[in-house]
Amino acid sequence: MYEEYYGFVQPPFSLTPDPRFLYRSESHDVALQQVWQAIRRKEGFIVLTGDIGTGKTTLCRTLLEQFDQTTFTALILNPFLSVEELLREVLLSFGVVSKDALKTGRLATASKHELIRTLHDFLLSLVPLHGSAVLIIDEAQHLSTDVLEEIRILSNLETNDQKLLQIVIVGQLNLLDLLHKTELRQLDQRISIRCSLKALTREEVEAYVTHRLWVARGSTSVSFTPKAFDLVHAISGGVPRMINLLCDRALMVACEVQTSRIAEEHVVTAAGQIGLEVPKGKVRGERSTAAVRKSRVGWLLSLLLLLAALAGSTYYFLGNPVELFSPAASPSVRRAPAPVLPASILPLAVPAGPPVIGAPPAIAGSFSVLVGTFDTAREVERREASLRAQRLPVYLMDVVMAPGDIRRRILVGRYPSREEADAVRQKLGPAMNDARVIPGELERLRVVP
Repeated sequence: MYEEYYGFVQPPFSLTPDPRFLYRSESHDVALQQVWQAIRRKEGFIVLTGDIGTGKTTLCRTLLEQFDQTTFTALILNPFLSVEELLREVLLSFGVVSKDALKTGRLATASKHELIRTLHDFLLSLVPLHGSAVLIIDEAQHLSTDVLEEIRILSNLETNDQKLLQIVIVGQLNLLDLLHKTELRQLDQRISIRCSLKALTREEVEAYVTHRLWVARGSTSVSFTPKAFDLVHAISGGVPRMINLLCDRALMVACEVQTSRIAEEHVVTAAGQIGLEVPKGKVRGERSTAAVRKSRVGWLLSLLLLLAALAGSTYYFLGNPVELFSPAASPSVRRAPAPVLPASILPLAVPAGPPVIGAPPAIAGSFSVLVGTFDTAREVERREASLRAQRLPVYLMDVVMAPGDIRRRILVGRYPSREEADAVRQKLGPAMNDARVIPGELERLRVVP
């Protein structure tokens, strides 16, 4: 198995929704923040959608880990339930009743009204304790109309000034079409937040793969070539689940030939083994007719420019033989002007320094608290857990210091002024004395001055 060969602590591309592997792309980060803020504001109804395999369930489990002990949570993964079955599952998840009580107790035969009354009494008991309850239902596109209508009724459980139950329904894109149906109009009007997960861009695919390799923390440095990343993005369409399948098999292929550098040919072989089609023209050496035609035109253009330059130089040489070849030529001798090349064939400037990956977009003029940059997953998990326990807006960023040297940066918040950020820094405690305030524009630098 390649995990043993590369020394991974755990499989880097497992399909299980492990929150530790969540890569916060721009859409994932925005969705997580929107849902979190809506729950903290006690808004009743929230909808999260995304195409198949975009990481909805992983994001839900990540969200659950951010709640403290005053928040009761229920995650429903089976959407094929009747109204009564759903209510029983909710009561069971909240810890109101036990499995034995549901099987043999009075609630086993309780009516819908009795189940709702029990749930309502539980929610009311949380008010004097300043507690809250959050219900998350996954694969909600499969819910029946009756169950969705019951969810609307549950969202009406409230006091005079706040909702007693925050409900997050998560599903594929056709969930939005379902909610737009006439019979669900009342439910649709109660939705306070709608957010959606999108496929990853080419740059995000590279950051996603690198992030997962970092979390798995192998003893051997494993990397993908830029061409391999191009191919992974083209074949997977930027869908995380497909990226996992493809990269998992590519590591198997690379392990067989005992290399830690995953190249184009390994990705092509992996795609063939799991039945994925490689887009035409995406493999090096295989070009489309249009690409070949474009290449020929570019070659002819370059040849014409070269001939024109040679003709100009010859004319100049013939017209100025003494000035060019005489040992006594004056320093002020006229020089033939250099030919001006079209911008399309000028060399491109290569940005200096290694790329920074995994960071949400910076906000100009904002300030963040830089907690530190770490090279061990255990230290990152410890610091992150401590910060999240304080209900602080934590985000992480992977930085490539050198080939094979990836480190993780922990930052807190984006604040409109340095004073607000500094006030947060002072509250972090003595264990984080190294934390400092930096402008948002600097968070992506490899070395922060």
